Amino acid sequence: MKRLSLAVLAAALPLAGHAADGLSYTYLEGGYSASKSDVAPLDRDVDSDGWSIRGSAAFHPNFHAFGDYTRESVDRSPLDRDQWRLGVGYNHEVSPRTDLLTRVAYQKLDFGHGINGDGYSVEVGARSVLLPALEGYALAGYDHLDDGFASDFYGRLGAQWKFTPNFGVAGDVKLIKGGDTQWFIGPRLRW
Repeated sequence: MKRLSLAVLAAALPLAGHAADGLSYTYLEGGYSASKSDVAPLDRDVDSDGWSIRGSAAFHPNFHAFGDYTRESVDRSPLDRDQWRLGVGYNHEVSPRTDLLTRVAYQKLDFGHGINGDGYSVEVGARSVLLPALEGYALAGYDHLDDGFASDFYGRLGAQWKFTPNFGVAGDVKLIKGGDTQWFIGPRLRW
């Protein structure tokens, strides 16, 4: 019995802790988004822009659920780019101002007219309070989509400037292997 108790305690240690001071995993943001991609099923480069809405909700000091939806119009085309994902993340404080962050998500990309793919993404990196009003993150990830879409590694960089403890502006750029890029900028409410 004593060994079982020690094993349970040892297994729970990585889950103990909280988010670094000043980081919140409960927020809602929306704004402008744009993408530049070489889409294999279309066999051409695709530029698009539109809007995104994103959110996250902490349900444990170290876990959060997140989701986002993007709707962009493809330049010089009747197609729209609809992309969404839902996932769960784990954050572990590695210093008073920095969290190690890992996330996994189910995602879907749909251009309409039968051009779509389902898949998943995984990310790992760090999120940190850089200044009292500035936080940033750097993530490395992997996207996998079926139905002829390329599966690629990527890097994601982002930042948030906080005007108040609950309001700021956030920006994000996703740099995908092969030259594809996705951008986002918009206001963020956090609590």
